[in-house]
Amino acid sequence: MKQYILQQPQFPKQLEIWAQVTIPNEFQPIGKFNIGFTAGIETTVCAPDWIDGLNRMDLNIVSSEHSKKVFEDSTFEQKDERTNQIIRQIKLEKPVKALFEGVDLETYKPIKSSEVKDIDLREIKEDFAFLFVGHWLQGDLGEDRKNVGLLVKAFYETFKNKMKKPALILKTAGAGASYLDRERLLQKIAQIKTTINSNNIPNVYLLHGDFNDEEMNQLYNHSKVKAMVNLTKGEGFGRPLLEFSLIKKPILTTGWSGHTDFLNPEFTTMIEGELTKVHPSAANQWLIQESQWFSPNHGQVGFYLKDMFEHYKKYNDGATRQAYQSKTNFSFEGMKNKIGEILDETVPEFPKEVKLTLPKLKKIELPKLKKTE
Repeated sequence: MKQYILQQPQFPKQLEIWAQVTIPNEFQPIGKFNIGFTAGIETTVCAPDWIDGLNRMDLNIVSSEHSKKVFEDSTFEQKDERTNQIIRQIKLEKPVKALFEGVDLETYKPIKSSEVKDIDLREIKEDFAFLFVGHWLQGDLGEDRKNVGLLVKAFYETFKNKMKKPALILKTAGAGASYLDRERLLQKIAQIKTTINSNNIPNVYLLHGDFNDEEMNQLYNHSKVKAMVNLTKGEGFGRPLLEFSLIKKPILTTGWSGHTDFLNPEFTTMIEGELTKVHPSAANQWLIQESQWFSPNHGQVGFYLKDMFEHYKKYNDGATRQAYQSKTNFSFEGMKNKIGEILDETVPEFPKEVKLTLPKLKKIELPKLKKTE
């Protein structure tokens, strides 16, 4: 592998094709043809410097139709701070293509219970558990992007005082996989617990730390994990939802943004809601307060959590059909084929460098001169 790694960030000549994977404001055109890869944006509007970054590239490839539309629709006016006159309009001028993040079908697939060897959930006493997978990011209760706080609150409220209760497993992290991060998350859960007016509430379990792909697939397949739930406010793509969909188990999520590219509302349960402004507690340099994202209907959240637990079998057929759709249309091989088509359509032919070979010339012999007396 070392032979493919440049020891010095210098190229002997200008590259024909340069591809960069990062957030758009960091895009830099280095080659003759420049491609920017980015997951995109989870809200309705991106920051102006992201549009400037996209315009520096010849082609941009994003993870979903949602991200593509946001970039195409985001426009801004840059004004002179002194005169308040418009200096320029900032809008997308370069092409954007949507390319799904294909899943490896050799890794993510249904497996037998005997193959679940690395995931030990014996401490979870319940036989039915909802699983959430994703980061617990900044934001007040009900305002963090993945909406983990609201999920915990809704789960407690839905199943408090019930004779029979499911469990909720949070496979999550905040800043990283450190001990301090785990303690912060446990404190958040405990704080939400104190807001519930009951001592008879369901159990929430935290799975913290790094899992590899094989371990994640085993977690998805574990017999106690019956469904995935994600009340996300916005996704550039939503990869865990695609991975889990291959296991033929039900999914409960929101009906807006990137994951709607691959989740069929006929086969998965999508909660309705409305677009609301990004809360100041969740806003940052990428998630700007002027933008909006999804807030799910709280009543539907509780209804579907309860209904999926009590009438689980009626969701199984849709889960099987969703697995077939995901396997057929959103595989890693399918992604490779699609990017091949995109590149064939957009990347120009470059003149090939031909080594100049001159013909060998015969040695020229001059006639011998006769010496004159």
